[in-house]
Amino acid sequence: MQLIINTWGTYVHIKDELFEVTLPKDGEKQKHHFASQKVTSILMSKGAAISTDAIILAMKNNIDIIVFEYDGMPVGRFWHSKPGSTSRIRKQQLDASLNQTGVFWIKCWLAAKLTNQIEFLKRLKNHRPATAGTIQEKIDAISGLKIKIEKKDAEKIDEIDSSLRGFEGTAGRVYFQVLSSLLNERYQFEGRSFRPAKDPFNAFLNYAYGVLYSRVEKVLVIAGLDPYVGFMHRDDYNTKSMVFDFIEPYRIYADEVVFKLFSAKKVNDSHTDSITNGISLNAEGKNLLMQSLMKFLDEDKIRYKGRNQTRMNAMQMDAHQFANRLIQKL
Repeated sequence: MQLIINTWGTYVHIKDELFEVTLPKDGEKQKHHFASQKVTSILMSKGAAISTDAIILAMKNNIDIIVFEYDGMPVGRFWHSKPGSTSRIRKQQLDASLNQTGVFWIKCWLAAKLTNQIEFLKRLKNHRPATAGTIQEKIDAISGLKIKIEKKDAEKIDEIDSSLRGFEGTAGRVYFQVLSSLLNERYQFEGRSFRPAKDPFNAFLNYAYGVLYSRVEKVLVIAGLDPYVGFMHRDDYNTKSMVFDFIEPYRIYADEVVFKLFSAKKVNDSHTDSITNGISLNAEGKNLLMQSLMKFLDEDKIRYKGRNQTRMNAMQMDAHQFANRLIQKL
């Protein structure tokens, strides 16, 4: 179970060894209680508060606490103070960022990202015969860019990172053009927009990506990897560069959930608010998105390596495999 705290004025503390969540509503205070054994993580937006006793109980039970901006971007988390793994993994990760190993993994992740985009567009094409030809043209364009990524090679990522970013960026523009064209006209959008989003679709997508960033950071840390030591996204100060590298194949999770909410006409004007220079999700929109996203990540099963797994379990397995490959266990 995840506790998602996104109502302003909510307070999380401890009563009788249970998490007590107090929410303000219509001038009253509603109280809900949760056993620590049933909670896996606590997601808190700005405007809420948590007691140190609740933090300590969470740390003792290995419960992840993540703090978000209003737009879903994670700004921090609480970890217990115990070392999570051997330092050998982190040392090899740093070495890999400076040689051809980093090149190999970046190409793998970017190619996987484009493959997932292609497969998603193929599924959409199968249900839209009227636009199948146009969608196939875009699929072919992205496939060509994927081949270019796979063919690029160098001793260090510095030598080809601008080319890879260019191929990835072009593929992304083509991909989102298709998604936009398949939406109801009132929700179509002009490319990606970030903080703030310029339209409801990007507002939903930005929030979903923010949640996904926190999930990726968690699987990396559990696998013994350093979220700050990236291969391609490695030069920005105080940036979790490996999170931005490793997330690439999994962005499709957010894309699918958000697109399905819009195409199924579950999103309406009550889910977003206008803010300065953009659009933001409100509490109702966040609840709608989080219910679908959490189910997609933590409950729905996919076939992965011969077994039925949740997408989060599959991502964790990928992180462990990556760490093991770095220290040559596989």
